[in-house]
Amino acid sequence: MPDPALCTEDDIRGLVHAFYARVRQDDALGPIFNTHVRDWDSHLAKLVDFWSSLLRGTARFSGTPMTRHAALPDLSADLFQRWLGLFRATALEQPNRAMADQACMLAGRIAQSLWMGYQLDRDPDAAPTMLATGAGTATASSAAPAAAAVKATFVSTLVRRRLAVPREPS
Repeated sequence: MPDPALCTEDDIRGLVHAFYARVRQDDALGPIFNTHVRDWDSHLAKLVDFWSSLLRGTARFSGTPMTRHAALPDLSADLFQRWLGLFRATALEQPNRAMADQACMLAGRIAQSLWMGYQLDRDPDAAPTMLATGAGTATASSAAPAAAAVKATFVSTLVRRRLAVPREPS
């Protein structure tokens, strides 16, 4: 549950900026992010809004992370797990331990959801695989319901986006 008392905007900004500084320098993740993010200042501001919405309930974020990530080529479970490992390491270095714990739990869910959505976008008929279990990720026993929920959310997002796009005149 989001909680405005959990952390400050400065806490979130510190986490987001420290994490993405690491991502940009990472041998595997850096080239992907640096290729697709054209304006880092704007991207970081959007990510601060995203995490503020999740952690503090500010509702400042609007966007479609699933469809953006699904459009990226050649992602793998290893890359999602690497992202998650860097996130957890960065979060645990933050002075606000309560925020770090909550952010790590949410990051695990986000990584799992994005990975499953990514797979479903590539092959909607195949059963997606789960990321290796760890703190904040789903367990094997919850894989089928989680996969169904992610697929429903992903399909719903795609349908809403397609309905919102004006049709070309015939």
